[in-house]
Amino acid sequence: MKKTSLLFCAILMAFLFGAQAQSVVYYTREITPESLLKIYQALGVEVEGRVAVKISTGESGNNHYLKPTLIQPLVEAVNGTVVECNTAYGGSRQDVKKHWATIHEHGFDTLFAVDIMDEYDQIRIPVQDRTHLKYDIVGGHLANYDWMINLAHFKGHAMGGFGGVLKNASIGVASTAGKAYIHSAGKTDDASLAWTPKYLAAGATQDLFLESMAAAAQAVHNYMNGHVIYINVMNNMSVDCDCDGTPEKPKLKDMGIVVSLDPVAADQACLDMVFGHVAADGDDNAPLIKRINRQHGTYITEYAEKIGLGSRKYVLIDLDK
Repeated sequence: MKKTSLLFCAILMAFLFGAQAQSVVYYTREITPESLLKIYQALGVEVEGRVAVKISTGESGNNHYLKPTLIQPLVEAVNGTVVECNTAYGGSRQDVKKHWATIHEHGFDTLFAVDIMDEYDQIRIPVQDRTHLKYDIVGGHLANYDWMINLAHFKGHAMGGFGGVLKNASIGVASTAGKAYIHSAGKTDDASLAWTPKYLAAGATQDLFLESMAAAAQAVHNYMNGHVIYINVMNNMSVDCDCDGTPEKPKLKDMGIVVSLDPVAADQACLDMVFGHVAADGDDNAPLIKRINRQHGTYITEYAEKIGLGSRKYVLIDLDK
């Protein structure tokens, strides 16, 4: 089916069901380099200019990150640059020299141009929702790009409950200082302080962290003038993030890929699939659900919708049918 026909069907379905405000999410169960390119093309949106492909290159020792060979056809099709930012918790990606070594270890710079966006500087960009953040602190090289493909690995996360496109846009694009600022819900941008009880938005204040992530994701979306395509790849869905060098083995089988122009809908669609999955031997969604619920992770889509970043209501277009 042609891309225009798929889009027409999505619009028609939304109209027929009285859901004109619903977002369109495309889905395929196949996770291959070819299917990743196909689902991007299904959107019918032609990116142009300088294209940043934002992924997590993965902590040293982690093997769950999106592999360069998986993303290669998509990156090449858009003539993209793989972009990253430094972390704020030590490990192999907070120090620039170690970060480059990890990028090389995982094979990204062999196939692509790679840019650590906060290697040399950082910038402050406006936030629409100023409940906790006065601004967002991102890698300075974000200013060099016209479009972004937010290519996220959907999985669990120790602090956010889960990581998808919203986390990839917020924590992922933030500089080291920006990550500290978001994690502390605007209390400090000092990474040496952000994880201390005085500053860390955790426990009773977990929702403040999630609200700050949503606000930062919106800031990046607005800064890019909405020129962002959001993709979640649902494979290797450990309860732990790619930022963990020793993640738990995934208990849930791979589910597929979703893409949307709406980051809230993209994450919500993945959450619905995980929570609605019927478990079987060797295919258990319970550990990931437990991790998400422990951190009140689903709240980020609720808050992101509240501040106008997107909609949790969506029309799912299954490309396999």
